[in-house]
Amino acid sequence: MEGRAVLVTTSEMRATWHVADVVLIRQETPNAHRIVLNIPNWPGNDAGQHVDVRLTAPDGYQATRSYSLASSGASTMIELAVDKMPDGEVSPFLVDELQPGDQIEIQGPLGRWFVWTPPLPSDPRTGPVQLIGAGSGVIPLVAMMRAHQVSGDATSFRLLYSAPSPEFVYYAAEIQEATASTAPFAVDYVFTRKSPDDSARPAGRISRADITHFVSAPQLHPRLFLCGGTAFVERVISWLIDVGHDPDNIRAERYGGS
Repeated sequence: MEGRAVLVTTSEMRATWHVADVVLIRQETPNAHRIVLNIPNWPGNDAGQHVDVRLTAPDGYQATRSYSLASSGASTMIELAVDKMPDGEVSPFLVDELQPGDQIEIQGPLGRWFVWTPPLPSDPRTGPVQLIGAGSGVIPLVAMMRAHQVSGDATSFRLLYSAPSPEFVYYAAEIQEATASTAPFAVDYVFTRKSPDDSARPAGRISRADITHFVSAPQLHPRLFLCGGTAFVERVISWLIDVGHDPDNIRAERYGGS
C-alpha cells in the first residue's frame, strides 16, 4: 500500500488534480482514520510530500485542505491518516462519512523540500537522521521511516514522538516493528497526558531536557525533520539551535486545523 518496491524522486514532476478511489478505511486513533486511495495515474511521490484534498458540496461550494502522505514510492496506492478537527470543513467528512468505493479529488504530489531520499554514494551527508513529530505530525515521518526500511540505506534513523497517550500514537505497531528490523531505527516517546505505568518519564509536555536527552547529539551532524503544530515546531527549533544544532540541518513542516 505504501509503494514499497521503488523509491522515486519527484523533483521534475508537476502536481495535478486526480480522481482517487477510496480502497480502505480503518481506525487509526480514537480521533483519526487511515485512508488508502488508488489513483491509476499517480506519478509516485517521495517520503515527506503531501497532497491537497478538495471536497465539493452539492451547491458547488469547495473546501481544500492539505494532508501529509504516509506512503511513498511508485505505487498507484497512496495513504493518508486524517485527524478529525471538530470545527474543520474537510476532516469531519473524511473521518465520519467517507466510505470505501467513494471518490475524492487529490492534488499532488506537493512539496519538494521536506523530503527524505536515500543518499547517493557521492553524497557528502554521513550523519544520522533525526525525526521529531507531535500528534499527526508523525505521518510524513512514518513515510520516511518506511522508505528507509525498504531502501537498504545504512543511515541511522531515530524518532522522537510526542503524543497525548499511547492510544493516540499513529502507526504504533509498525513503528515498534521498525525498531526490530535490520535497518537501524530507534524510537523515543514523550507522552503529554498519560504515560504507560512502566515509563521512566512522567507525562508532560516536551521540554528542552527531552531534546538534549533523546535527540542525536549536534556533534553527529544529524539531519533533522520536524513536523507538528506551529507552536510545537517553533519551540523545538529554538531548543535545537540552543543546544548546538546547525539551523541548516533542520527541516520543518507545520500544520493547523482542517
